[in-house]
Amino acid sequence: MSVAKLLSIAGSDPSGGAGVQADLKTFSALRCYGMAAVTALTVQNTTGVTRVMGVPPDMVAAQIDAIFADIAVDAVKIGMLAEPAIARAVADSLRRANAKNIVLDPVLAATKGVAVSDDELPRAILEHLLPLADVITPNLAEAAILTGAALARDVADMAAQARALVESGARAALVKGGHLGGEPVDALFANGALTLFSGRRIDTRHAHGTGCALSSAIAAKLARGMALGEAVAQAKTWLEQALAAGEALHLGAGAGPPNHFWELWGEGS
Repeated sequence: MSVAKLLSIAGSDPSGGAGVQADLKTFSALRCYGMAAVTALTVQNTTGVTRVMGVPPDMVAAQIDAIFADIAVDAVKIGMLAEPAIARAVADSLRRANAKNIVLDPVLAATKGVAVSDDELPRAILEHLLPLADVITPNLAEAAILTGAALARDVADMAAQARALVESGARAALVKGGHLGGEPVDALFANGALTLFSGRRIDTRHAHGTGCALSSAIAAKLARGMALGEAVAQAKTWLEQALAAGEALHLGAGAGPPNHFWELWGEGS
C-alpha cells in the first residue's frame, strides 16, 4: 500500500513544538510522509515568540511548485503565512497544482510574544485561500477576526461563526473551542449541517502547537481517504493522548509541546 504524502506550508519553530516541525512530527506519527514549504523563520521557544521574518513570496511559491512538479501530494496543511503577499503566492501555487484536501489553519497571533502576522493578512486569507480550503480550523480569536464578530462566548456563537466562514467560501469550517471554560467542544459546519465534537480537557502546560498538531492530524486522516467528520473525531482523540503524554518530555520552562510520538514511544518516554 502506498504511503500518504502531505505538504505543510507554514512557518518554522526552532523549538520544534509548532509550525512545520510539529506538522512533520504529526504526519510521521500518523504513518504519512511529510514535506514542508517554509513561509517564515521565527525566533521562539516555550516561553514565546521574539522575532519573525517572512520568506520572500516567490521563494515560498518555488518550494511549493517544486514539490508538486515531482511528487503526488495527497493533502496540504497551511499554517502561518505572516503577510498577505505570501498568502497570495501560496494560493496561486495551489491553484496551479490543483491541490486537494487542503486544511487551512489561520495562524494570526502567537499566544505569547510578538505579532506573527500582518494586519492585512486576514483579508488576504479570506480572499485568496478560503475558497481553496476543504476545511478551515480557526480558534476562537481567529474565528472572530475572520468573521468580524465578537469573540464567541458559547457553542451557539461558535456554530454561527463556522457557518459564516462557509458562507464566505470555505467548504467546511471547524471552530475550536478549547479556550472556553469547561470541557472543550469544537463546532464543525459542513454540507449544511452542524456537528459538535466533545472532548476532555487535559490539565497540562504542554499545549504549545496544539492547533498545528490538530489541523495536521486532520489533513493526515483526509489524505488516507477518511471522511471529514471521522477525520476530525480521530484527530481529536489522537491529540488528547499526545497532550496527556507531553509532560514526559520535560521540555522548556514555558508551554511545552504535546508528545506527538506518544503511541510509538509509550507513556514512559
